Amino acid sequence: MDPNVPIYEVTDVNTKTIHVGSFGGLWHSCLNSWDISLAEAPNPEELLPSDADLARDLGCTEETATELKLLCSVDELKCHDNEEADPEAIPEDSSLVTLGIRKKVLERRNEKKFVDRICRQETLVSEMESQGVGKRPEDPIDMIDGGELILTLNIVYPVIFHKHKEYKPYETILVLGSQKLTELKDAINCVSDLQIGGEFSSNPDLAPEHISKDIFKSAFFYFEGVFYNDMRYQECRDLSRNIIEWAESRDRGYGKFQTANMDDHTFNDLRIKIGFPYLYCHQGDCEHIITVTDIRLIHYEDCLDRTAYPLQIKRHWFWTRKCSVCKLYTARWVTNEDSLAPDDPCFFCDVCFKMLHYDAEGNKLGEFLAYPYVDPGIFN
Repeated sequence: MDPNVPIYEVTDVNTKTIHVGSFGGLWHSCLNSWDISLAEAPNPEELLPSDADLARDLGCTEETATELKLLCSVDELKCHDNEEADPEAIPEDSSLVTLGIRKKVLERRNEKKFVDRICRQETLVSEMESQGVGKRPEDPIDMIDGGELILTLNIVYPVIFHKHKEYKPYETILVLGSQKLTELKDAINCVSDLQIGGEFSSNPDLAPEHISKDIFKSAFFYFEGVFYNDMRYQECRDLSRNIIEWAESRDRGYGKFQTANMDDHTFNDLRIKIGFPYLYCHQGDCEHIITVTDIRLIHYEDCLDRTAYPLQIKRHWFWTRKCSVCKLYTARWVTNEDSLAPDDPCFFCDVCFKMLHYDAEGNKLGEFLAYPYVDPGIFN
């Protein structure tokens, strides 16, 4: 058995370690050129074997093979003769549970008052899943080559996000096997990267425009005993150094860790387990679990524009925190030890925050600490 063929290590959880590039090479050695071609799909009838070949493969007569081809043809899968039938029209006498649920959803959407969160979530999911389907690049140089690998990755909420203590991915991203790890790092959306450090109650207008991602650029991925550090910039630090020194200070049973440059490795270079949780760490202590859930060859119906990858195909809907005063606008400030607020911490939009805490000349009223707040709902 080839060691690069995925075999479950833990049943229905994760596989044994495989090399991504070698796994793709096995496909290339087994498939024909037209199997991995990104040309338009041929007519299904052209791919069917002859009656004689089919009879030989199935061990039956040619008459039986001919009958099977007719019964299993695509035309036999159609549920009615009218190809222009409305897919939204659901039969009244249908006993299928899924159609009953679909009918209720359509009825709710037709109501004028149905402009709620569930409807917006369904629209977001639909748009995310369909945004890259069949997309072709404007410049032929950006066309993806046939046989390219696509990896599906789940990015989980950061560990410090205490609301979700269970495994709960908040975005799903498709990456190409030939892409560098730094491209995934730049594509991951996390509210920690958008934070503005500092306390600005004395003069809120002096809050800097630079976000944490511009200042603290260090990060690493951990895959199978190797820390892949982002060292593209002069100010980057090796965040994994303390972990490695701690592990080597005594025999803790972890073996010897290695370090590598994130910008020097692609996903084809990795050794991973499909379904196994790995780590992405940035901003010092913001840790995300990353799981590779699928590896497959690219298909002609996929997005074939290389510049669109890493491609986000799913994103969790974030609750938006509203201003504690007007209950209308998204919070922009959070205060602590605030003598004018009913809660600690308390959240305010920009207008309510300044109207409540400062006089006409901009002088501070009362005692409080104020910090810029970035709401996760901005990703919606």
